[in-house]
Amino acid sequence: MKIELHEIPVKEIIEGYINNDEEGVFGYKGKLNIRPPYQREFIYKDKQRNAVIESVMKDFPINVMYWIKNNDGCFGLMDGQQRTISICEYVAGNFSVKFDKIKYFHSLSHEEQEKILNYKLMVYFCEGTPKETLDWFKIVNIAGEKLYEQELRNAVFTGPWLSDAKRHFSKTNCPAYNEGREYIKGSPIRQDYLETTIKWISNRDIDEYMSKHQHKPNANELWLYFQSVISWVKTIFPHYRKEMKGIDYDFLYNKYKNKEFDSNEIEKTITKLMLDDDVTKKQGIYLYIITGHEKHLNIRTFNEKQKRETYERQKGICPKCKKHFEIEEMEADHITPWCEGGKTISDNCQMLCKYDNRKKAKK
Repeated sequence: MKIELHEIPVKEIIEGYINNDEEGVFGYKGKLNIRPPYQREFIYKDKQRNAVIESVMKDFPINVMYWIKNNDGCFGLMDGQQRTISICEYVAGNFSVKFDKIKYFHSLSHEEQEKILNYKLMVYFCEGTPKETLDWFKIVNIAGEKLYEQELRNAVFTGPWLSDAKRHFSKTNCPAYNEGREYIKGSPIRQDYLETTIKWISNRDIDEYMSKHQHKPNANELWLYFQSVISWVKTIFPHYRKEMKGIDYDFLYNKYKNKEFDSNEIEKTITKLMLDDDVTKKQGIYLYIITGHEKHLNIRTFNEKQKRETYERQKGICPKCKKHFEIEEMEADHITPWCEGGKTISDNCQMLCKYDNRKKAKK
């Protein structure tokens, strides 16, 4: 891979600067694509953004940037998007920074403006094969605002399918966020919504799914699937609770979407379980409701004090086989099972030998 270091003044980078959804983000007389398809949205907080401008004003060095040189002589910005956009947006007059007082670029003195415009950014021009470019891309993004796994996948599987998918899942206030923000954790601009939905539809094989769909003209299948899952969840569980956020709903939807459920009865059961102190994982209630598997609830177990008291009361005798065991050879068991209303209290505890306890569990 060929790498050359260049010093480029800010005034050249901002020439022809545009930043909008229709045309994208470009600078350097339109020759620099500041946000190629693999790049994330702008995520700098005000403090980070302002620190970039302050560094330029004080002539402090900014970390080196990397541009990929294309065959047509244009460039794709590989590393440095956040810093580049911060500078361009400030010069464009889109935010102010407090120095001795709050100032926009246009309110600076001529000398101050020239200082910013003549500030030289250190930029490596990189040329190589796509694989060399992507390998280097992963390396240089280890530091700073580290790319997440899905952002790296986006770099590998760039194409029309991804561009359309990002329209639905990867923009601030995108359709997926507006429809599913109460159910999915993370941020659209950090690709959490896109990653979650691909994970759901692909049965966890995200790379395979993106590779298969990379050159398809649109992501309609993915978007329709997402809408179907969220609509199904809202129908089955019409009363929203915060515990519903972050559940992997694909397991429920893919297997049980054609089964009939009584939402009113489900709500009564959820209310009861939410008030049950023995249910230690409230989020698991939704998985339990659909699957019937108690493991999702993390039913509270007997503590060591309750086990010892029960063991002493039984004098170490297993009530099933009537044999004596050491406490380490026994396990605590609900006399009346939790599903039949039994509570995790001392009066409902019995110590069984491991063999009889596991034999009982299989019934």
